[in-house]
Amino acid sequence: MPAAAQEKLLAFAALLGKWNKVYNLTALRDEEQVISHHLLDSLAVLPHLVGVKRLADIGSGGGLPGIPLAIARPDLQVALVETSQKKSAFQQQAKIELGLANVSVQCARVETWQPAEKFDAVISRAFSDLAEFVKLSGRLLAEGGALLAMKGVHPYEEIAQLPAGWRVAAVTPLTVPGVEGARHLVRVEREP
Repeated sequence: MPAAAQEKLLAFAALLGKWNKVYNLTALRDEEQVISHHLLDSLAVLPHLVGVKRLADIGSGGGLPGIPLAIARPDLQVALVETSQKKSAFQQQAKIELGLANVSVQCARVETWQPAEKFDAVISRAFSDLAEFVKLSGRLLAEGGALLAMKGVHPYEEIAQLPAGWRVAAVTPLTVPGVEGARHLVRVEREP
């Protein structure tokens, strides 16, 4: 990763820490944990975004994983979708301060949001269970696109509850430096 991207990631972490004191954007307060549990956790999915040009981050909260991914991949167009006004305001401020021209901020409920263009991938991190994620976000996918759910332990029960017409293409264990416990990326696609 280029040095400029690393600097922007650290600037984002500092901004997150500053706003977190007032607006309670995330539960983590410790700076080292913000790096491992937020930045590195978000970046762990980068290898799984090959070929993705347009990404929607649903329930983005403090801009995670969308903002770190947008910093690491300036060629990636990232839409952050968040219902909370204060979290959306933080995302907008981060976009401006970090000069992220490839990020758009949508303060909206995913079920009512009508983007002009569909997405290659839609990602979520602690947004909902898989069935709800598919129900609310599936319509945002372009032909051949995938839903990417960042999960802790392997979500066997959630997978069993997937609605008809959808299938799990892959469940990939993720290794995140400084994070103990299981992390998985679940790739959900429409049935062929």
